[in-house]
Amino acid sequence: MSGLTFVDVCSGAGGLALGLERAGFEPRLLLDEDDDACRTLKANRPHWNVLQTDLLDFDPSEYPQTYDVDLLSAGLPRVKSSATVGRTDSRLEERLLEAAVLLVHAIRPRAVLIENVPGLAHSDEYQRFRDFAHAELAHLGYEFSWFVVNAVDFGVPQNRKQGVLMAVEGHRAGAVKHPTPTVAEPMTVGEALGTSMASRGWQDADRWAAQADQPAPTLVGGSKNRGGADLGPTGAKRKWAVMGVNAHTLGDTVPGPDFEWNPALGRDNMVKITVDQAALLQGFPDSWEICGRKTSRYRQIGHATPPPVGEVLGRAVAAALDGHPAVPSAG
Repeated sequence: MSGLTFVDVCSGAGGLALGLERAGFEPRLLLDEDDDACRTLKANRPHWNVLQTDLLDFDPSEYPQTYDVDLLSAGLPRVKSSATVGRTDSRLEERLLEAAVLLVHAIRPRAVLIENVPGLAHSDEYQRFRDFAHAELAHLGYEFSWFVVNAVDFGVPQNRKQGVLMAVEGHRAGAVKHPTPTVAEPMTVGEALGTSMASRGWQDADRWAAQADQPAPTLVGGSKNRGGADLGPTGAKRKWAVMGVNAHTLGDTVPGPDFEWNPALGRDNMVKITVDQAALLQGFPDSWEICGRKTSRYRQIGHATPPPVGEVLGRAVAAALDGHPAVPSAG
């Protein structure tokens, strides 16, 4: 799989790009409109070519390194259409999806990978986009597949379903095979965070970890128009409360040795997940630095594709391409 190349748009904190790197792909260009996200990418991979620009304004003709690549990937922000109400353009999410597809005309990669909310693959809400993508990609000769993956099936301690569009040039590609689970049992929140919860001497860390015996609900980054960071909608907060976690906010530090954990006494006696712990729940390595203030950092994490999912998707693309990089076109 060595020698495979990709262009990644809406790169965010780099979860998808990191996963593709692990799968043997080398980025030619990554772009995102957010300053903190671009700083995150550069902090972790100084050699990556990172461009700060809005996908809707991106002109690939100005960046020749985007041509003759194997893959165009897009892990688009997981913001439902209702979250765009009140903005100047209430179709922002759909326009980003369409812009990613339209880039295929200019870049002509051997494969296309677009990831978003699970409804992307099957819900009526996204039927218009699926029809649009089908028409554009079929016209260009791509064979494509829509499917849903759940991050918990690939070692991520989180129930996080993702809708995926995977397309490969039909005349030189093998069949697209959907990723199959890589773990037999899901990792729980307690298993993922027990060590970090105990890192400041909290004596109840093991007892808490035993109660946090299930994967996390889906982390939601939200839009920039929202307030401070929390762990998601009401249903998710209830699931967190069962695990003894106050999901209405994020903590600045893990509990110290004197913290009294007693969920029966209310939120003040529940643990709070920190931003760094949220990154672990997304499958980021400890060493991955997320830049910005707390809310911005959490937003980047909540929107990210978990790197283990990016890796299995990248391996599926590489397998469909038979592992052979594109041959640069003449002229």
